[in-house]
Amino acid sequence: MSTFEIEGGVPLRGTIRASGNKNAILPMIAACILTDQEVVLGNVPDIIDVRHMLDVIVEIGGKVERSGERVSIHVASVRTNEIGQVLCNKVRTSILCVAGLLHRTGKARLHPPGGDVIGRRRLDTHFYGLQKLGAKVTIDGTYDFEVAGALTGAELFFDEPSVTGTEHILMAAAVSRGHTLIRNAACEPHVQDLAHLLNAMGAKITGIGTNQLSVDGVESLSGTTYTVCHDHIEAASYLALAAATGGEITVEGTDKHAYGMCHRVFETLGVKIELHDKHIHLPANQSLRVTREFDGAMPVIGDGPWPQFATDQMSCMITLATQVEGNVLFFEKMFESRLYFVDKLIAMGAAAVVCDPHRVVISGRSKLRATTLPSPDIRAGMALLGAALCASGKSTLQNANMIQRGYEKLNEKLLALGARITQKA
Repeated sequence: MSTFEIEGGVPLRGTIRASGNKNAILPMIAACILTDQEVVLGNVPDIIDVRHMLDVIVEIGGKVERSGERVSIHVASVRTNEIGQVLCNKVRTSILCVAGLLHRTGKARLHPPGGDVIGRRRLDTHFYGLQKLGAKVTIDGTYDFEVAGALTGAELFFDEPSVTGTEHILMAAAVSRGHTLIRNAACEPHVQDLAHLLNAMGAKITGIGTNQLSVDGVESLSGTTYTVCHDHIEAASYLALAAATGGEITVEGTDKHAYGMCHRVFETLGVKIELHDKHIHLPANQSLRVTREFDGAMPVIGDGPWPQFATDQMSCMITLATQVEGNVLFFEKMFESRLYFVDKLIAMGAAAVVCDPHRVVISGRSKLRATTLPSPDIRAGMALLGAALCASGKSTLQNANMIQRGYEKLNEKLLALGARITQKA
C-alpha cells in the first residue's frame, strides 16, 4: 500500500478540471452487459474502482479497450455468469452486474460485495426489486439469481431511495417485459446520467430527475457512445480542502445545477464560492466564520437523499469546519461508521465532540498538528489528507490507495494546486 507524505501549511491555489463521475461510471460499466453490441464511454476516470469493474467485464467474457479517457466495452458473448470472490471483494458495485447477467443468461452468481467500511450497507432494495420483476433470489454463502424467461415489469415502492438499488432495478426494468413503475427512487445526478445512457442504448425511461421512474421495457438494447458527467463529489472535496487551507482555486468542467445544497453548506461555514455554468471559483482572502441560525442557535449540517446534502461530501466538510470560527453540528444520518475518522482529527488538535455514531460538534478554528494517519475509506481518507494539508509540519497518510479508489490523479492535481505532497510505494 502506498503512502503520502504531506508538508502542511500551504494554501491550495490554481486550476484543476473535474474528473468523470465515479458513482456514474461504475453502474454504466455494468450496463454494458445488457447488450451484445459495443458501448463507448468518454470522460472515464482512471481510478482503482473503475479498473476493478472493467476486470469484471473481462472475467465474464467481455472485451475492454482503453485510450485515455475513452473506454470501449464489448460483451459480445457471456463466458460465465459467475463473478469470482476476489473481484466481488474488491468492488461493491459488482452486484450491479446481476441485471445484465440475468438478461443475457437467465442466471447470475456472485459473492457478498466489498467496498468502504462505513457501516451497514444493506442490499435489500436490490433483492426486493429483482424479486418483484420475477427473479428467484437465493442467499447461502453466495448470492444466486435465476429467472425463467424474461423479467416482467411491476410496480415497486422502495423502502429507501437507495442509489445503487435504483440503478440496478432501472437496468433490469429496461429489458423487462411490460411496464415498470419505481416509486421513492433515488434521483442523484449519477442516477440521472445512467438513465440517460440507458435511453441512448434504446431504453424507454421517463421521470428522470424525479423520485418516480417509469420504464417501458424493450427486448434488447444497442450499443452507443456516451460521455460521463462530471464528479460533483470530487469537485466539492477540492473546494472544501482549498477553503480549509485558505487558498483560491477554480474547478473547471462542472455543472452548477449539481451544487444547490452543497452551496448552502458552504454558506453555513462562511465560505463564498462562485457558481458558473462550466466552472466554480473559490475566491481568496476569506475570513471563515460559521453562520448561526436566525435565532442564534448552532446550525446543523445533515445529509440525505438528493437534492439534500450528499453523505459523500460530509467528511471533507468536517475537516473544513475545523478551520472555521464557530460551532456547528454535523448529523450523518445514513452510515453509522462514517464519523469514526473524527477521532483522528481530535488527535491532531481539532476541538470536536463526538455525540454518538451519527453526530459530531466541531468548534473552530483549531490549529492542527502533523501526525501519521490512516485512510479508512475513500471520503475519510480525503478528509484526513485535507487535515494534513492544514497541519503544521510533515504528516504521513497511510493506505493512500484507498483514496485513489475514488479520486483520479489525486497526487497530480494536488501538486498542480501547490501542495507539498510526495507519494511513496
